[in-house]
Amino acid sequence: MSESGQGPQTGNLPTETTSFVGREAELRAVAAAVSDARLVTLTGVGGVGKTRLARRAGAGLRDRFPDGVWLVELAQLHEPALMPLALYEALRLADQSTRPAIEVVADWLADKKLLLILDCCEHLAADCADFVRTLLAAAPGVHVLATSRRPLAAAGEQAIVVPPLPVAALGPGPSDAALLFTERAGVPGEYGSAVAEICAHLEGIPLAIELAAARLPEMDLDTLRQRLHDRYEALDSPSPGRWTGESDPRHQTLRTAIGWSHELCTAQERLLWARLSVFADGFEQEAAELVCAGGPLGSGQIGGLLSALVDKSLLRSTRTRRGPRYSMLDTVREYGEEWLRNLGEEQRLLERHRDYYRWLARTGGREWAGPDQVAWYERCTAEHANLRAALECCLADPDPRDSLEMAGSLWFFWFCCGFQREGRHYVNRALAKSPGPGPEPERFWALWTLGVVAFTQGDLETTGRQVNLCNPLADRLGDPAAVDAARYLEGTWLTLSGRSAQALGLVARAAGSPGCGGGSPAVKLLLLATVTFAHLRLGDFDRAAAAAGTLREECERHGEQWMRSFAFYLLAGAALGNGDPASAVRHARDGLAIKWRLHDILGAALSIDILTSAMDDPEQTARLLGIADVLWRSVGGAQLGNLDLVAARRACERRVRDAIGDLAYDAAFRKGLEADINEGIAYALATPEGGTPS
Repeated sequence: MSESGQGPQTGNLPTETTSFVGREAELRAVAAAVSDARLVTLTGVGGVGKTRLARRAGAGLRDRFPDGVWLVELAQLHEPALMPLALYEALRLADQSTRPAIEVVADWLADKKLLLILDCCEHLAADCADFVRTLLAAAPGVHVLATSRRPLAAAGEQAIVVPPLPVAALGPGPSDAALLFTERAGVPGEYGSAVAEICAHLEGIPLAIELAAARLPEMDLDTLRQRLHDRYEALDSPSPGRWTGESDPRHQTLRTAIGWSHELCTAQERLLWARLSVFADGFEQEAAELVCAGGPLGSGQIGGLLSALVDKSLLRSTRTRRGPRYSMLDTVREYGEEWLRNLGEEQRLLERHRDYYRWLARTGGREWAGPDQVAWYERCTAEHANLRAALECCLADPDPRDSLEMAGSLWFFWFCCGFQREGRHYVNRALAKSPGPGPEPERFWALWTLGVVAFTQGDLETTGRQVNLCNPLADRLGDPAAVDAARYLEGTWLTLSGRSAQALGLVARAAGSPGCGGGSPAVKLLLLATVTFAHLRLGDFDRAAAAAGTLREECERHGEQWMRSFAFYLLAGAALGNGDPASAVRHARDGLAIKWRLHDILGAALSIDILTSAMDDPEQTARLLGIADVLWRSVGGAQLGNLDLVAARRACERRVRDAIGDLAYDAAFRKGLEADINEGIAYALATPEGGTPS
């Protein structure tokens, strides 16, 4: 890591799961182009291997970019405003300010030396050009490697056309196209004329070759060669109105290869292929069964059909802790989308997709404060693109009910999982569809969600407006959970506004009542946290410690982790206030361990800050301050501008400088700043005896 700091990782390129064949000349050309130009765009027809080449080239360029090589996938984004948010997600940022998103991204990148790979830009080419122009102007150490079926037409862009693989051998041994075919087909060494003719028919397009190789379990090489020969001999001119914008005739070759794969599928496989095209990204078998079953497709058949499509290279499968997760290449998805429209099922399947992810959001919101919290975090982050697509489908409906409900149901995703900006974006859009009285329960939870997201961004003015809207609406609804949720929102707003005594008068009685939370464990835990926080801000450390202990016990009873980590943070603050730094260190480390497990960067930064205030080893403290600064830069600003937190941080630095001097402080601080962030967290978690907390 450079002294300028960086995010929690040094890149996010996925591990290659299949062999990379050929492309030595192209890799050299990309490496040279990235040295000469700050924007390099790989262009070419769909299926030619632009994405794979960009990823391999990026991996080879890691040594040039100390702040990492970062892949940003844009294929499933259809709204330019989401591009900065996609970049947040890829870089693992957690900015929680209310500044314009593009400004925050540009500022964070300003002192970085890294490579961004923007993948699949063609459908947003003009917007991508503007986006890249802004980033490169603000960040002189940043380079961009883009993939697109056409150039971005941006100033200073260097475009490289990615050709198909050579079908003729350039020396002894097989051509690159033949080698790819035999490796994917599992027939190494069979480089005869049949393979050469197959690759020639397919014009060396890698995706077409992989699809053809997947047919070998059903037919021998000669039969495959003859069928391809017959098909391409009969090929007419490209079909008008299909896959518009593809002027390269080789695109028709790919389309023909995909079409042939389509014809060789069973009727049920073809129907499932078309229906699966509604998924914006990967999906699980459960989702496929609930969205795609119906008519001739029984839900019990879906698993076998998914396996068959994987065998034909039309789907890809990866293993996760929840089981296999499937994905479809963009060009294969486009073909399925076209067939779905021709079948007249597109709208129905989009609505089924929307309804499944609405159910997922509702269930996640209801079960978040429970034993499966980490699993819900992982599941929702994996389904992020599908959740976005479902929200867009809801927002397209003139009736605001679904969009309000889904945006509010995802409160836990926006509030707890680091997606505050995106949550605010969607909640505001949903509320704009219902500016006056409307579906009141859905409207309440959307307003409440906006309020909690706003205060995490330091926007207390917006939170105050939501308090004034939520309180009367909760009273009208008569829902105990809504009433207590409104009290939590107002109590937190009052505490953050410096009116902690008033907040206690509002929330303490509700938190102590037998029906606290109105049947919602999440609301109950949030109320208890506000009581604790108010006591802490008032300097009543004994009551804060008692309330934090109650909060921790309730979290453990429910199996909840995110709020439990906050309870440890509050316990650390109370212990520090009571003059017990050893207990404060222990609690801060316990909270940090949970925060990092949940990828809560803001929570981790807060935990390390309070840890540094309690440490008695000045050199270790200075190093931890450097580690904390790395996290704060990811979050978007030192201590989020909170005056109390900034004052505590400055006081800690003064104490350490006075103890060991400026030279020793700077050396230890730099060591923390330059450490790999995972090593830094491990260092922060180490006990004085060298172990780690339970």
